[in-house]
Amino acid sequence: MKFAATSIHLILLSSVLLLACVGCSQQKETQSLDNQVKDLKIIGYVAGYEDFDPALVDASKLTHINYAFANIVDGKPKFELDTDSLKISKLVAHKKNNPNLKVLYSIGGWVWSNNFSHVAAYPKAREQFAVSCVQLMKKHGFDGVDLDWEYPGQRGEDNAFRPSDKENFTLLLAEIRKALDKAGDSDNKHYLLTIATGADQAYIDHTDLGKAQIYLNFINVMCYDFYHGWHYQTGHHANLFPSDKEKFTGNSGQEAINRHIKAGVPAKKLVMGIPFYGRLWEKVTLGNDGLYQTAMSTGVIVPYWDILKRMASGNYKKGYDSSAKASYLWNATDSIFVSWETPKDIQLKADYIKQNGLGGAMFWEYSLDKDQELLNTLYNSIKIQPSP
Repeated sequence: MKFAATSIHLILLSSVLLLACVGCSQQKETQSLDNQVKDLKIIGYVAGYEDFDPALVDASKLTHINYAFANIVDGKPKFELDTDSLKISKLVAHKKNNPNLKVLYSIGGWVWSNNFSHVAAYPKAREQFAVSCVQLMKKHGFDGVDLDWEYPGQRGEDNAFRPSDKENFTLLLAEIRKALDKAGDSDNKHYLLTIATGADQAYIDHTDLGKAQIYLNFINVMCYDFYHGWHYQTGHHANLFPSDKEKFTGNSGQEAINRHIKAGVPAKKLVMGIPFYGRLWEKVTLGNDGLYQTAMSTGVIVPYWDILKRMASGNYKKGYDSSAKASYLWNATDSIFVSWETPKDIQLKADYIKQNGLGGAMFWEYSLDKDQELLNTLYNSIKIQPSP
């Protein structure tokens, strides 16, 4: 009986210890998930050229703000608008209420990428550019530098490009990282270096992201404009997955992220770009509610607030491509097709970001979502965990 009692006692003790271990494991798993969510980034671009007061930015819902854009003049980054300094000061002031907020400035963009190839081509030019990047950063109180080179090794709007851009881009980033680290050592601070990247295979082929990412804190992947201002055909401009309605090999957020990972970028360094705007085509051929049809115009940018205004007319029919997880609108009366981003689409992308261990979400651009409907959805989806 003594042996039996002892055995029962040991069994009970083992059960208690097992339950304790399971509980401890579940607690660690919950803490790990909480930390992962806590570390996810929400990065908002603010365009200095828009008629928008940066004081209205809700910085409590952002981890990073990228002010766009600085031009490249005489081999150095330079703000060219009279209102830049005032707008920048208003953005930096948000750090008083959100001490964890990081404010960076972005160089280049679609219009001002014409001189990147030149400053990247030679050692002295790279060094001068890197030093001047730090000087401009410290002058305005930024926390880092974001490069939006559209595009290394290939045509953008009117940019210079050369075959050596592929190697020179990495060398340029290395030089800027060196200058930022030198400044950081002096200031006892870590300054950020990020880039915005194209989503297609051509961008991957003309860069060496596996090497370049070593010098970067994270990469903002522009998972939008798959159909854009050069296309006389309608299509999804920011679909999460490939569409089974696409006749040719299309693009998608999933494919863009996978291309970057295959190129050697860790998933946690990838930030998925989300558009706060749509693309609109006019004089669209009838059929399929305008989706993947030819048009007499190319896809022009339409702010989210403007799309809501158009919908209020009652002339637009809502469409949804379940394979692509993408929304669209069709105005049969005026033959207008709109590819747009809805709260539902953003929720699905937030889920994708979490499920695939990405670094967070980026959006272009703050002023395009006047009532913050999309931003609120993004924040709630990224930062607020649903109850179990």
